[in-house]
Amino acid sequence: MDIATIVGMVLGFGLIIGSMMMGGDLATFVNVPGLLIVVGGTFAATMVNERMGVFLGAIKIGLNALFDRGTPIRSLIPVIINLAQKARKEGLVSLEGEAIDDTFMARGVRLGVDGLSPEVIRSTLSSELAALKDRHVRGQKLYKFMKDTAPAFGMIGTLIGLVQMLKTLSDPSAIGPAMAVALLTTLYGAVLAFMVFGPIQTKLESRTAEEISVKRLAIVGVESILKGDNTMLIQSKLDAFLSPAERAAQEAENEQ
Repeated sequence: MDIATIVGMVLGFGLIIGSMMMGGDLATFVNVPGLLIVVGGTFAATMVNERMGVFLGAIKIGLNALFDRGTPIRSLIPVIINLAQKARKEGLVSLEGEAIDDTFMARGVRLGVDGLSPEVIRSTLSSELAALKDRHVRGQKLYKFMKDTAPAFGMIGTLIGLVQMLKTLSDPSAIGPAMAVALLTTLYGAVLAFMVFGPIQTKLESRTAEEISVKRLAIVGVESILKGDNTMLIQSKLDAFLSPAERAAQEAENEQ
């Protein structure tokens, strides 16, 4: 569970709802026609923009922003070092039954045990990584489209409300509801764009970048294992993927 995402959304909506309640009745800010225009219109436009299967998978894609299922990059380095030491001492065949939690790296090690060259394995894993990136980018584009579309439908709702208001200027009782639609749809569009769709898109991009870094490290590690590099060289290669803070923490752990 990503605490930052949960806390951020709860805090953001809490502040918005709290400010509404301080200014009066919360029901004032609930307008069903406005919600239908913005929420329904955004989803309808997204269905036009994408295949139904991709649209229906948007919820599952969005859950990746709430749950951090990725492998911490630091946790892979000791695994790679241990595999390299075992391979140098007992040969690559000794890694055949080795339990490796990271499926991507495990696939690379199995290919090496089967006799494929490091170059072929690097090419295979890199192709898989590129395909993964393409799939993730498609999900990110979906939420970017919704982020850009929600304010547009808010503006459409505003125009509808203004037209309704201008047509009923002779009836003062009808001006209020029409004005509510005009203003609230803009509010709904902005909230959806900047509190839901936009942050989810950015979080998904961050998740993808982290996962790609982990898999690139795994590719370098597997290639080094298969080439028989010594552990000092492998450690140096893998440390290049760490930030200065992560590298300092890694060195502290190694000293213990």
